[in-house]
Amino acid sequence: MRIGELARRAGVTTRTLRYYESRGLLPARRGDNGYRTYGEDDLRLLRQIRVLQDFGFGLEETRPFVECLRAGHPAGDACPASLAVYRRKLTELDALIDQLGSVRAQVAAQLAAAEAARPEAPAPRCQFGGTTP
Repeated sequence: MRIGELARRAGVTTRTLRYYESRGLLPARRGDNGYRTYGEDDLRLLRQIRVLQDFGFGLEETRPFVECLRAGHPAGDACPASLAVYRRKLTELDALIDQLGSVRAQVAAQLAAAEAARPEAPAPRCQFGGTTP
């Protein structure tokens, strides 16, 4: 398939495909006519990259998964290098979760302090001039 079809099927732009090619993530094969040509394996590779990026992985973090697929493994996470990236990402996510938990606790404390310091609101008045029970 040509670059436009691959881009459409992978849900990316042709510019993205050229960028991946320049970074060595997508093979640069050309037909006799000079056009880039791609196969189903390239589509599978792109889908792997997209899923990982949707999970928050940086482009370079996808490289071990791409290399694993290129090595002929049916899944990009079947290789030790891919598993190491998963482990690093989980450690990173755990640290972010801890940081967010700390920030949340600080915001909750600030809210509680602000509510405690707030003067008592006057009782709402009913339309006939008195206060509501």
